[in-house]
Parts: sequence; C-alpha cells; structure tokens
Amino acid sequence: MAKELYQEDATTLARMLAQRQVTAEAVLRSCLARIAEREPQVQAWEFLDPEAALAQARSIDQGAQRGLLHGLPIGVKDLFDTFDMPTTYGSSIYTGQRPGADAACVAICRAQGAVMVGKTVTTEFATFKPGKTRNPHRTTQTPGGSSSGSAAAVADGMVPLAFASQTAASVIRPAAFCGVVGYKPSYGLINRAGVKALSDPLDTIGFLARSVDDVALFAAASNGERTAPDLTSSGTPRIALCQTHEWPHADEDTRAAFAHSEAALDKAGIPLRHLQLPLLFSQLLQVQKEVMAFDLARSLADERLRHPAQLSEGLSQLLAQGLLVSTDRHRANLQLAVSARAMIPSILGDADAMLAPSAIGEAPGAAQTGDPVFGRIWTLLGLPCVHLPFFRGHSGLPVGLQLIGRHGEDLALLRIARSLLPMLAAH
Repeated sequence: MAKELYQEDATTLARMLAQRQVTAEAVLRSCLARIAEREPQVQAWEFLDPEAALAQARSIDQGAQRGLLHGLPIGVKDLFDTFDMPTTYGSSIYTGQRPGADAACVAICRAQGAVMVGKTVTTEFATFKPGKTRNPHRTTQTPGGSSSGSAAAVADGMVPLAFASQTAASVIRPAAFCGVVGYKPSYGLINRAGVKALSDPLDTIGFLARSVDDVALFAAASNGERTAPDLTSSGTPRIALCQTHEWPHADEDTRAAFAHSEAALDKAGIPLRHLQLPLLFSQLLQVQKEVMAFDLARSLADERLRHPAQLSEGLSQLLAQGLLVSTDRHRANLQLAVSARAMIPSILGDADAMLAPSAIGEAPGAAQTGDPVFGRIWTLLGLPCVHLPFFRGHSGLPVGLQLIGRHGEDLALLRIARSLLPMLAAH
C-alpha cells in the first residue's frame, strides 16, 4: 500500500516537490488532515491557522524553486518569534503577543521555501511545567519537555520537521520519549536571534525529524545553505561507549538499549571501547543546574518582578535558586565548563563519537516532563548530539541513545549517526 504524503520523511518529500511530482498544497493538506484526526488526542499545537498555511503553500506552488525546504510543512516551537502568528513562550504573560519579526532561523527557512504550519506547544518558558501535549504513542504519558509539541507533531506524522531548542535536554529527551531523531548542533552553530533567551552559554537551536538525513537537511537550510549536506560515510567509525557519571539514574530499559547497542555494533564490526569520563565530569551536572538557574533568574527578570503571580510555583522556586548563586560562583562554574570542554579531544582519543544515554528510560506520566539528567552535561559543554531511536522499553514505548561528537564537527557526527542507525535498529 502506498504511503500517505504525511507519512513520508522530509528528504523524500523535498525530492518529490523539487521534481514537481507533488504540490506543496497537496503535502500540506495531507498533514492538515492528519492534524485534524489526531490533534484532539495529542494536542501538539498552540496555534494553527490552516487557511494561512494553505495560502503559503499555494504561493510556493506558483513560483520557482525557493530552496532546500521548498514546500515542506514545518512546526515552529512557541519559543521562536513569528511575525504572522502569536508567540507566547508557554506563558499566560504573553497570551496573544504578536512579534514584529520572525526569529532568524524561521525567516531563513521561509526564504528556503518552508511552509510554517503553526506554533507547537512548549513548556512554561521552556522549563519544566508540562504543557497540554501528550505522547502520541500513549496519551497518558509525557512527550517530554520543553520541545514537547514539536516532538509529538513529528512523531505522529502531523509535520515532517519541527524546530526545537535545548538549554538542558529539551531536544534529546522529547526525541527519546517520542521516538524521533533529535539533533542538537554544536553551541553557536545556529543563530538564536528572535528566540526567547534563557541562558546565553546554554541555549541551542535544535531540530526534530524522522531521519538523520532530515535533521541534516533542516539544519543546513536554517543556516542558509543552498545545497543538502552529503552524509555519505567514509570508513568505519570508532565508537566510545560512555555511560557517564549519571548512569545510576538509568532504568532497566535504557540499560537494555545500551547492551543491545553494544552487541549490535560489535556484530556489525564497529570498533568499540568503553570510556570512563574523568572525575571532574562528575561535577558538571550540578554546574549546569547552577548556570541555568543563575541565567534564568536574570533573563526572566521582568517576568519575575512584574508578573510573579503568573509564574508556576516550580519556576518561581527555580528563579529563587538562581538568585542564590553568586556572580563569583557563576564565573567559576563557567570556567570549569571551559576546562572540561578542553579535555574532550584527549578523552575521545581515537574515537570518532561517544554513544551515551538520552533519557532515564521510557516516557513517564503526563504530569511531568521527565528528568533531563542525561542531557545537561553535553549542553553545558556545547557538543553536538543526535538522538537515535531504535529500541522499545518494557511497555513498548520508544527508547534510544544519543551520539555525541566533537564541538564543530557536526557533519562528521551526522554521517556517523546515519551509518549506525540501521545497525542499531536491526534486531
């Protein structure tokens, strides 16, 4: 049976659209029909205007090829400004806010021919208070945070691509819980102008899709590239298996995924070694928490001072904790992060990438967003990460691992991720 258009991945759709085998309007209508069918259960969207999206698609169909994302429907996390849709940052403080401009990456993707379908649900200021979105695999469970709506929308076939962002683990964890590919680039690779600032040393634009090729295409387009990246792998990658100092948090499902990956990659002839991080790295989880809290208390100063009654209790407590971190402590934390980052090349040695946990295990219940414990240190270090979905936990929900590379070597990491995923997914 032929696939519906909404079931195709972005790379396939991009090729079909470029060859005029399908129209942008036809692709969008398929996605809108899927949204109409599933949105009452999944609730991935903060804002939708189907007629405005259809007008975008018709305009694209009437013109010349615009770019890498020509005619592709995209979900925009509600942390990203959009000139033609409300942007609320997941908070009632900003209900109905209409920014005057797009976030830089949104504007660039429009110029690349993308159709901005709507705004996907985010948690309160991309922190830890759950939004309304449910996990499409089981609606009693969380899709994760803070890129909850984006991950759920991609996983459920509502859109092939969606913007995400990560300050702790908000690309990788939702990708893990929803069973999609999540890509957090190297810190600073994607321009953040027009995305609500939370922590300058941590905030990173990310991408959610259903294949490694798709996130690579999306990221390249978001940087204004005019040609799709070549993910052809050269040679056999060397992988370091890294359980991290946070391994005691991993449940049986993540442990099983880790054991499966070691066996599958070994069988495929991939050179493996176990990597023990230096003792210094055991401090990084707390360092990231303090850096994030310090910055949030200041970046959300207006909201904290003028609208305290509209902040959740959890966020208010987090901001209060941030105010207790001294400037000297913050400076020392940032220096420690710099020192740890400088150690990465020697830690990796001859390994091309590390394979490490993405989340504790399967998605927990919808009253929470899950613990970001396995994402925090990599965000602090600014390293590129790709979540690989290839496993199911004890109750049938998605589980996977993340591949982590050297800062700035994103293309090499994406090539490795693309080559390893079929090996990991083979049972």
